[in-house]
Amino acid sequence: MSKLYIDKCPICGQSQFEKAMTCTDHYATGESFDLYRCMKCSFMFTQNAPVESEIGRYYESPDYISHSDTHKGLMNSVYHKVRKHMLSEKARLVSQSSNLTCGRILDIGTGTGYFADKMKKEGWQVSAIEKSPQAREFAKEHFGINVNTPETLFTLKEKSFDVITLWHVMEHLEQLNRTWDTLSKILKDSGTLIVAVPNASSYDAGKYKNVWAAYDVPRHLWHFTPTTINNIASKHRFVMTERYPMPFDAFYVSMLSEKYMKKSHTFVRGLFTGTKAWFASFNHKDKSSSMIYIFRKKQL
Repeated sequence: MSKLYIDKCPICGQSQFEKAMTCTDHYATGESFDLYRCMKCSFMFTQNAPVESEIGRYYESPDYISHSDTHKGLMNSVYHKVRKHMLSEKARLVSQSSNLTCGRILDIGTGTGYFADKMKKEGWQVSAIEKSPQAREFAKEHFGINVNTPETLFTLKEKSFDVITLWHVMEHLEQLNRTWDTLSKILKDSGTLIVAVPNASSYDAGKYKNVWAAYDVPRHLWHFTPTTINNIASKHRFVMTERYPMPFDAFYVSMLSEKYMKKSHTFVRGLFTGTKAWFASFNHKDKSSSMIYIFRKKQL
């Protein structure tokens, strides 16, 4: 199997790294992967993950909810209930941050298509991209949405979208700098970029350390903090205009983390930690389990 070896930091270009921890793939294979940290800018990444063309089997577990849409188990049932609420919140955030009630929106990593469908119902002209054939088929069958494959991203017309969204997708993308360059090209000068990613400096990441479920190796290649995602955005001439916590994520991630630790009463334990993480994010939103970042293009 071909592996992705990172010899230069995608953000600062330096080559001095230190090993941060070793994490286990609890979803699919049980394999271990090392996380490294850039000694200059502190950006953390998964070293020696399978290359993009060969990583498909690591998504094949029926438990990988964004692709399979499974309702199996209590935690996945909770996920679906929270997602229903969050769809409305995301739609509201899109309109609020873009100052638009309709327009052209691109959803990258659309999964099974629930958000794309929500925005279509809100009156937006929706384009969507997803790597999983099963998820694309689900979106087509259930919502009538023709979802494009990932390589389509690099063929889209310049300055053609009012809003681009990546909901827990940026951490998966092997071609990180190329993706940011492309986002800058295809977003209108007045457009809005919305990126949601796990927060490696969150309360729950600090508690669970290498068992934190949101490291999700090897599917997650990049492990952002508010500082490092701002750094890479700035590198590609984006300005962060706002950031918001995603407190619900702490509950789901904490429950999964407890499960990985093989603890009893994982739901209750995860609920307890999620509650503590929730309160931590009230006082310091940068401690939230996941963060939503709003970016705009720097004006020349």
